[in-house]
Amino acid sequence: KFALAGRLMAVRDFGKAAFVSIQDRGGRIQGYIARDKVGKDRYSIFKKFDVGDIVFVSGGLLKTRTGELTVDADDIRLLSKAVRPLPEKWHGITDVEARYRQRPIDLIMNPGVKEVFYARSRIIKLIRDFMQDRDFLEVETPMMHPMAGGAVARPFKTYHNTLDMDLYLRIAPELYLKRLIVGGLERVFEINRNFRNEGISTSHNPEFTMMEFYQAYATYEDLIVMTEEMVTSVATELFGSLQFEYQGTEIDLSRPWQRLTVKEAILKYSDAAPEVLEDQAKAAGYARNLGLTVDDEPLGKVIMAIFEEVAEAKLIQPTFVTSYPIEVSPLSRKSADDGGFTDRFELYIYGRELANAFSELNDPEDQRNRFAMQLKEREAGDEEAHEMDEDYISALEYGMPPTAGEGIGIDRLVMLFTNSPSIRDVILFPHMRAKRDVRLSQT
Repeated sequence: KFALAGRLMAVRDFGKAAFVSIQDRGGRIQGYIARDKVGKDRYSIFKKFDVGDIVFVSGGLLKTRTGELTVDADDIRLLSKAVRPLPEKWHGITDVEARYRQRPIDLIMNPGVKEVFYARSRIIKLIRDFMQDRDFLEVETPMMHPMAGGAVARPFKTYHNTLDMDLYLRIAPELYLKRLIVGGLERVFEINRNFRNEGISTSHNPEFTMMEFYQAYATYEDLIVMTEEMVTSVATELFGSLQFEYQGTEIDLSRPWQRLTVKEAILKYSDAAPEVLEDQAKAAGYARNLGLTVDDEPLGKVIMAIFEEVAEAKLIQPTFVTSYPIEVSPLSRKSADDGGFTDRFELYIYGRELANAFSELNDPEDQRNRFAMQLKEREAGDEEAHEMDEDYISALEYGMPPTAGEGIGIDRLVMLFTNSPSIRDVILFPHMRAKRDVRLSQT
């Protein structure tokens, strides 16, 4: 005898018998409801059921003439009544925003949406297993910070009544995780939410999931290897292959992945001459010709503006971009080859940044000077610049071993592995503009 409970998705009524389609977490299965089998009274009640109701069915199994496995019901019961009808067809929801706003309906009507979130859960588990297999300790750090820090971004601000103090939803857990490195937890990681009070796009949501990890006695070069291993291991588990399609483009994760410095990427994907990237005035002039507003920004920031304009979108196959300017890397160790750049990389696939990593700055005096430089930018109007974090500097003064750290955007990685065009497709309840008049058509 077989029993199942789920949502009634379709009824084909033949008078004294009916075929029904019932949907549960495993998919849809057909049921055959015959009056002679379930009894006249039970069948009479069944006839009043509506599509969308939650029902229980039990009985033996049979195969129809077309070979479809079917529950030959000897009992059917109503478990929960749907008082609002479902859209008759999936195209009844014509506004894509309505799908995101009405996610329960989206999940009911579109099995592919469920598959995305099952895949998301599996991807996160694979990443967690990968980290724990390498002796990383999973930790939880504060979601509310006394000052915004750990990344260059605008924070969300709140207020704690009892403590009578402003707090900020975290933009990154970095400074707390590095305090743990100081404390002797030499391999730590956290998978959790970050909050950034910035724009919304197909690859940005104000609330997003990040996996951030730190390893003592490692360099950013070690993390390049580890990142390749992590992403390829997840792909192999999901696809059994390192080649897969994303939005009509074949992505090949075969190692080793391409490596370019920021400057090399600019020169490869633009007509800029090498000397342009060595002089602030020349670089600013080139940037203005691209339509960029750079004002009197330092050379490093101008270089990054040019990179984002001419190179970023062209990094389709996996590429590690290295040697970021010190002006945009306040927490990174300086490069031994060029003090104006840092031992940092970002991973790009399909023109999107998926990971950001660097050898950590562990010199407290250098860190104080970097914060001071950021503070000047903040006073000049840059709301995203770091504040002076004396508590973090105090922790560094106890001595932090040479360390490398990395943040990986879980949502963007899930987008890549589920062939989803928008970050809102991989977040169950993405943030939307204020609701105007989103209705579900019943036609």
